[in-house]
Formats: sequence, C-alpha cells, structure tokens
Amino acid sequence: MNIQNCYCVIMAGGSGTRFWPVSRTSRPKQFLDVASKGKTFIRETYDRFLKIVPKENIIIATAAKYREIVQEQIPEIDSSNILLEPYPRSTAPCIAYATYTLLKRNPEAQVVVTPSDHLIDDEDLFVETIRKAFEYVETNDVLMTLGVVPTRPDTNYGYVQAMGGKEAFLSDTPMQVKTFTEKPDKDMATLFINTGEFFWNAGIFIWRASTIKSEMEKYLPEVTDLFNGWEAAIGSKIEEEFILRAFSDCMNISIDYGVMEKTDRAWIYPVKFGWNDLGTWESLYNFLPEKDEDGNAFQSGKILAEDTHNVMVVSPEKKKLIAIKGLEDYMIIDTDDVLVICPKDDKKFKDFISGIAMPDYEKYR
Repeated sequence: MNIQNCYCVIMAGGSGTRFWPVSRTSRPKQFLDVASKGKTFIRETYDRFLKIVPKENIIIATAAKYREIVQEQIPEIDSSNILLEPYPRSTAPCIAYATYTLLKRNPEAQVVVTPSDHLIDDEDLFVETIRKAFEYVETNDVLMTLGVVPTRPDTNYGYVQAMGGKEAFLSDTPMQVKTFTEKPDKDMATLFINTGEFFWNAGIFIWRASTIKSEMEKYLPEVTDLFNGWEAAIGSKIEEEFILRAFSDCMNISIDYGVMEKTDRAWIYPVKFGWNDLGTWESLYNFLPEKDEDGNAFQSGKILAEDTHNVMVVSPEKKKLIAIKGLEDYMIIDTDDVLVICPKDDKKFKDFISGIAMPDYEKYR
C-alpha cells in the first residue's frame, strides 16, 4: 500500500439539529464536545486519521458558513483542503465534490470517507482496520463500508446483510453485501436484529476514487452531470462559481440511497472496535457510562432527584441546583437561553423541535 495514495475525507457540514439546543446552526455539534471527551468531534476525528494518512491528504468538506470554525479548531489544515458546500445537499453531492477534487490531484487516490461525529473505542484497532481496508480496495474494485454488530433495533442507522448469513458475524475479512437497507422503520429493524444476519452500516466508507466515480455516474447521473467540466474548474479561479452552480441545482440525496443500495460492488468489513454514532440525545444517554441505580445520567452540577428513573440532565451551569421529582424516560437540557424538558425519545424530540423553525424562534436556532 502506497500511503501517499491514501486520503481521508471528513464530512462536517451537518446542522446538528437533533442536539438542539446545545447544537445551533451557528455552531453545530461537530464543533462541540458533546461527549465531554476534551476535544470537539471534528478535532478528535482529524487527530484519529492523522495516524493513518499524511496530514496533507486529509480533506474536510463542510458548509461554507463553517469555514472559520474549521480553521479555528484545526488551524494547521491548509485552506485548499477545506471544501466548502454552498448548500446542504446530504452526502452524495458532498462525496461527488470530494471525489472529483481528489481525482484532479491524484488519479490513483484511495479514500476513506467518514462523518465527523463518531466516537471510537480502541483506536489502535481502528487504525489497523482502516489500513487493512485500504489494502483491500487497492487491488479490488469495490465500495466498502464498515459493519458494526447491532445492539438494538435503531431506526437511525442503515442495515447491511452480508453474503454468508449468520456466519458473517464470525468473519474478519471483507464480504460482499447481500442487501443494503437505509434507515428502516422500527418493525423492519427489529426483524433484522432477530435474524442475527445484519450489521449496522457505520457510515465509514473506503474505496478508490475512480471506483466511486464510475458508480456514481452510473446510478446518480442527475448529480454527477452537474459536475461536468470538473477537470478544468476544480483547482482553478472558477471553482467557487462552478460548485455554487452545481449545488444550486443538485438534489438532496445520501450516498446510501443513491449508490450503496443499488450497486453490485458493495462490500462490508465487520469491525471489532467500539463504535458510537452520537447523533441524538437518546444516543448520548445510551453512550454515557455513569448512571445511578435508577438509570439516571447527569452531566451537570447539583442534582436533587426523587422518584426519577432513566432521566438525563445536561447543564453547563455548575452552581445551579436542578430538582426533579416523578420523571421517567425524560431529558432536561439547560443552556443560557433555552431550557428543554422532553421525553427521551428520538422521534418525539424530532417532532417537538420542528416548532423552532417558526419565525418567532429564529434567534434560538
């Protein structure tokens, strides 16, 4: 494996609405230390991949309005390695932009594409896994995703069934994908779990840039056609205008729906390291290791809790006493200007916060 041909694309353009009110449109969750790890999500992700690829081969794709935050949190990154998306269009257009950029720089590029907000346990094993994946895609024309053994029927993840059924869980080598289902409903996710044949799609992909280019152009021409002329535009004075025009007309679609569910080149690599995609408050509650005997998780100062079960409290104010009685399966999120008290359920919270889109609440978004 030629390490100079190995690149990392960190996707960091999301608005992080499911972590509102701590995450705001002005500074979403990827730029915060939601998990109290001592680093923001994006800083931790960047440092993790420094162990795998050269610093000059790490690309960050983010919304144009977050450029200054990226430079503030990762000051050592070259400005040419920050790709600015003028509009949010999900992962497929983002990956198209990054792919054409890397092909312009290096036609032999091998790429790991990763979200910016994952937590990884056992980073040494993670590094070893990514390196093995790079070695595999160097000689195999596949689109590889990492697969995690699921622990619950979570509807926020994609599910992947590998060739080989239940035997796949014992494998330590890449396998061809049998089925790929993005974010099923609760009943379908439960069925997947009960079969014992499905992995969570970790959303971390490894492939050759030339391979994903050909598959996107095959299955998503409505996206890739908008990048016609990329060879001359990318890296030139007209790149910003070119990308603005492409994204203006581009559909909003994920790489999972657009390519991975359709291609016959999808492969999965079962992983053994610990993985958490902290995308919601409920997922943070599940992640937090320190809970009392009633299942309560408190990231705050003084707490007085009585007859309270499976409640999460998050508050940066250490002097404030938070007193709770008679709550179960709730969360309390306290910030300087917003207090949220809501059932600790992803769907209920998502429905609830849709109200902040109203003009009266613009300053709180």
